[in-house]
Amino acid sequence: MKKILILALALTALTSRAQQQGQTTAQQMIDAGLVCLADVCPDVQVRLMLSEPQGLFSTRFYTDLQTAYLHPQAALALKKAQATLKRTHPNLSLLVLDAARPMKVQGQLYAKVVGTQQNIYISDPRSGGDQHNYGLAVDVTLVDVETGEQLDMGTAFGTFEEASGMAAEEREGSELSETVIANRKLLRRAMAAGGYKPLRTEWWHFNFRTRSEAKANFRVIK
Repeated sequence: MKKILILALALTALTSRAQQQGQTTAQQMIDAGLVCLADVCPDVQVRLMLSEPQGLFSTRFYTDLQTAYLHPQAALALKKAQATLKRTHPNLSLLVLDAARPMKVQGQLYAKVVGTQQNIYISDPRSGGDQHNYGLAVDVTLVDVETGEQLDMGTAFGTFEEASGMAAEEREGSELSETVIANRKLLRRAMAAGGYKPLRTEWWHFNFRTRSEAKANFRVIK
């Protein structure tokens, strides 16, 4: 009986620590003035790829976060983008793959590419990072709400190659199919309705404010 009690207390302590850890990044977002996306637009789906071991660079960057956070203005803009998409394609939904990102995680990402040809795709935190670090950027795709299948965008999220950019769509004799190009354009139209601008080199990345606006007028997430 004593052993069972000791085990139960140990498990309780471990659970308590896990819960505290689970609040750490979320609380950091809240302290930075961000809002939980589920509270603003609950019908937008979320699957944070930086929380999955098979995600970007096959590394789990978040061990305590499954919910997306954004600056309140950016969250409302995403809600508008979702509503626009739903009006013409009620069977589809935005699927958020990454949103607000603390600068410390930006540093971990940058460490994966520093000294490689991929370093142009991840902003150096020493230079102020990018709009993700202010809650003003979102990585997003489209998903069929009935099947749960993501629409074909030609490359996977985080595939840093030419085929992931707009130039590949515009090139004569593009290797991308008409379906892929149509899917990307649909995503861009929906996001544009919310005031988001695409990043030409990454079909999934959208900025709500420019980098200079973010640095001048918004708080960085440390």
